[in-house]
This record gives sequence, C-alpha cells and structure tokens, in this order.
Amino acid sequence: MIDRRTFTKAVGLGAGAGALSLAGLPQAQAQAQTQAAEAAGATGPAGAVQAGAGPDGGGAPAGRTGFARLAQVRAGVLDVGYAEDGPADGPVVICLHGWPYDIHSYVDVAPLLAAQGYRVIVPYLRGHGTTRFLSARTPRNAQQAAVAADVVALMDALGIGRAVLAGFDWGSRTAGIIAALWPERVTALVAVSGYLITNVEQQHEPLGAAAEHTWWYQFYFATERGRRAMEDRDKRRGLCRLVWENVSPTWAFDDAVFERTAAAFDNPDYPAIVIHNYRWRLGLADGERRYDRLEQRLAARPAIPVPTVTLDPGRDPFTAPGDGSAYRRYFTGPYLHRTLADVGHNLPQEAPADFVRAVLDADRL
Repeated sequence: MIDRRTFTKAVGLGAGAGALSLAGLPQAQAQAQTQAAEAAGATGPAGAVQAGAGPDGGGAPAGRTGFARLAQVRAGVLDVGYAEDGPADGPVVICLHGWPYDIHSYVDVAPLLAAQGYRVIVPYLRGHGTTRFLSARTPRNAQQAAVAADVVALMDALGIGRAVLAGFDWGSRTAGIIAALWPERVTALVAVSGYLITNVEQQHEPLGAAAEHTWWYQFYFATERGRRAMEDRDKRRGLCRLVWENVSPTWAFDDAVFERTAAAFDNPDYPAIVIHNYRWRLGLADGERRYDRLEQRLAARPAIPVPTVTLDPGRDPFTAPGDGSAYRRYFTGPYLHRTLADVGHNLPQEAPADFVRAVLDADRL
C-alpha cells in the first residue's frame, strides 16, 4: 500500500533520458483549437474556444470546452460513451479519467495528441456520463478488475489491438491493471501517482492520522449517510467540488469548468458505482465471482513490464513521499519518473502539455 502521509518533495520536470522537446506543442494546440472551432462554426459546444482564457499550469493555452467527436459503442456489459480526436489510422492513445472527474480532464490533452498524429480515445468509465449498462440485471459493480475489463472490451469493440494507456486516479489504476494482466495490449503506459493496483487485504491496515484524514470521503461512503448524500444531486455536487478544491489546491477552475464535468455525475448509476468502488476497496462490499481469478492475480501486486512514465503531482495530498521510490520496483520495463511541483490531483487538466510530453516519451522508451 502506498503511504500517503506526506506530500512528495517537488523536484520539477528535468530532462530525463528519452525526454522529447515539446517546443511545438503550444502552436500545435492552437492549430487544433482553431480547426475544432471552425468545424463547430465557432459556436458549437464541441471545440468551442472560451474567450479570455489564460494559460494553465502546463504552459498551454486553456479554453476548449468540448471534444471534436462524441460516440457510443457496445462493449462487454456496457454501451460506452467516448470522445475521439485525431486521425482514424493513427497510433491509439486511450486516456482514462478518475473520480470525481470525467472525460473533460482530457479536453486540452486530446487535441495536442491529435496534432501529433495520434488517434485519441477518452471513454466515460462505467457509471459516468453517457456510458450505460446494457442490462438492468448487471450488478452495479465498480471493483478494479471490472473497470479494467470494460476498457479491454472497448478496445475489442473498436478493433484496437494495442494502445498507449494513460490515466490518473481510477484511470491510472485501470491502465496499470491492463498493463500488468494484458501487457500485449499496451504499447506504453503513463501512470499518474505510479502503482495503484489495490490489495484489499492490505487496505485493512490503518495509516497515520493525517493520511486517514485525507481519505475522509472513503469512510463517509462506507456509511448509509454517505450513500444518501451521493444520491442527492446537490449534495453530490457539493461533495465532489470540495474534493476538487482539496486535492488540487493551486488549480483555479471556475464554475463552468466544474459544471461541465458534474453533468457526468447525473448518470443514474453514478451513486451506486461510486459507493461500491470505495466500499469494495475497504473490504466492505463483495465483487462478482466472474472477476475472482483476476483479483487473485492483482492481490499479488504483479509487475508492469511495459514502457512506463510515472508522474507525481507535487500538490496532491495522495502523492507518496520519496519521488516515486515507493513504487519503483513494480515497473520492470523501460522507465521514466517525473514530479510536477505545483500541480494537483487532476494532472492532465491542470498541466496538459506536461501530460502530453509524458505520453510522447513513454511511446518512445
């Protein structure tokens, strides 16, 4: 288990081995934004440019409010909603969001990667946005193996054999699981916060008081009071916004940015999925038997053999101390690590150019 008692000491990006220059990225993003705005008539929600937006923490101009293309596809037990950008025949990058976030964490990342020739896929995870269960009888289960199996099923449905996987929070865990269990499907990995695969038995061990305080919402969700709060639209949004503020203390997002993402929380399965995820992690809710074999393999903390870049957000209260040393042993392939000093939990939205740089570097390790 990662010890989350203190912040990581910020060391900056540096020029690690295999790192690529991103000098052309701001220009590429501007071009991608212009093309998207023209395609939407400069007024449509997909690709519209927000006037007066300033630079974000990653040094790229902010302002995109949507994606070039949104689509749905049946995959496994779900009808998956996803955003897509870039050439259809380009190498694939799948970007995976966390909680309490949605696909808009990658709203500025996607055009940057598309401008570099990548086909970018950004799915809503189960229980979020336009992703729906195909059957009312399917358990609203959010154990880690189920969420990872969703992404593999999405790759199969879209005819994607291999892809770069990149994510944070739930998305980082999910990407890491796929890289560990199905490395033949993963070209490279970008994992914010490193190795997040959960061992439920180890979760029974208490951390220090400061770390447990940081995880307050997990304990709240273990109660019926917390479940009822998640089922109440206003309380749910208030709670999620508080989490944003606490885990990204330097990110000056506005009401429009939050509301754009919070719309994804209105999915009818959202409360059940969120509550099950956190209760399952603490051993307070059962998973499905169909995933038992996968969970047994994950409980052994399998190594990840694919080329990997790990990113630690320096202002994220969940970042482990030691500049990535707590999880370095789990990555056995070509590897780079960086800490971003003034960035919080939602790293791809707070620092999109840095996230893109990590994808490019991972793909060339």
